[in-house]
Amino acid sequence: MPVCLSRIDGVNGQILDLETAVKDGVLGGGIGFGGGFAEKFDLNTMIQELDPPDVPSVFICPISLEPMQDPVTLCTGQTYERSNILKWFNMGRFTCPTTMQELWDDSVTPNKTLHQLIHTWFTQKYLQMKKKSQDVQGNALEILETIKKVKGQARVRSLNELNQIVIDHITARTAVVDKGGVSVFSSLLGPYTTHAIGSVVVSILVHLNLDSSSRLNLMEPAKVSLVIDMLNEGSIETKINCTKLIQTLMEEDDFQAEIVSSHGLLVGLMRLVRDTRHPNGCLPGLKLLKSICWYQQARNLIINIGAVPQLVELLPGMNPECLELALFVLDAVSTVNEGNRALSGCSNTIPNMVRVLMRVSESCTQLALSILWSICKLSPEEYSSIAVDVGLAAKLLLVIQSGCDPLLKQRSAELLKLCSLNYTDSFFISKCKLTKTIR
Repeated sequence: MPVCLSRIDGVNGQILDLETAVKDGVLGGGIGFGGGFAEKFDLNTMIQELDPPDVPSVFICPISLEPMQDPVTLCTGQTYERSNILKWFNMGRFTCPTTMQELWDDSVTPNKTLHQLIHTWFTQKYLQMKKKSQDVQGNALEILETIKKVKGQARVRSLNELNQIVIDHITARTAVVDKGGVSVFSSLLGPYTTHAIGSVVVSILVHLNLDSSSRLNLMEPAKVSLVIDMLNEGSIETKINCTKLIQTLMEEDDFQAEIVSSHGLLVGLMRLVRDTRHPNGCLPGLKLLKSICWYQQARNLIINIGAVPQLVELLPGMNPECLELALFVLDAVSTVNEGNRALSGCSNTIPNMVRVLMRVSESCTQLALSILWSICKLSPEEYSSIAVDVGLAAKLLLVIQSGCDPLLKQRSAELLKLCSLNYTDSFFISKCKLTKTIR
């Protein structure tokens, strides 16, 4: 029995029967048609899980450009997903969406043959995916057993092989975790672990779902020490992975602040953030710095290693996401007296903060304004004058006149008042001209 199928490539009304479909590769062959087992699989589930890029165009609804699950055919011979064409009709449109012909009959006919073709094609792909997934899981578990038995270069090769599988396949990650792989990898980290082993182990761990006991186990001093060493001395990929692993450990309720109050850790993070050869390390490094800033003792150490002027100098070249993170860190250290002095002692702090106002996002404006407030309150006469000279007053007026958060407007008004104390009214008004602001 022939079936009329529509195509989104402009070839409409093609007659296609089942034998031709299988022969020409629409189904791809390999699965018996009409055997009954295909109906055991839910079509919607298969479409959602597969999302294949090579769906035959005859299976695609011309309206939604998504695979059809309940295809119906109009009197024009064009086929659509039932829900889509009914919505089209409900909008008062009684035409064929593809040809724009007026319909002489607005009834729709279920295209059972096309539905069966679609179901069979997706079933074949689904079974192939399931088989591949099982093969991947079996291979991953086999390598895991090998890792337990071998040492030296053989272990490094096996770890690298498993690492690639874990990166590429979600199902392999789940299988490895379920079979106790996390404890195996954790046991490989210690004071005598080579970086060749450690770097691959960390790469695997950052792709796995670590439970509370696993995170606590990885917080042992010897393991943390190894991770910090690799953060300072490893490849860029290893440094990023070490950063991500520490970030994961910080999610633990019983996380110990001493772990991130480490001179070596913070120095390594700042090297990662300012590494212009590998800019992809800046974002993960700043994300971890932001998390670390919640701990008071770590803030003092961030200041002591000279991170404040380094971050200030990096601000102009940062993308918006990194910029917001860096401003968060600087705002956090500004709550410490030493941090505030470090910010005010850097000649570019005030100009860079003024540049940020109303340029990136409301969040960045809020953070920059908070930093400026902290600095100007240290010595209003000195620092507010510098700020006004580089255009702060005009920027503050922009904030006050904008539709941003009321609290942000209030802080801007307070800072504007503080800055005006050192000037006569007429002179200060001249400083508020927008042409005076840094561009």
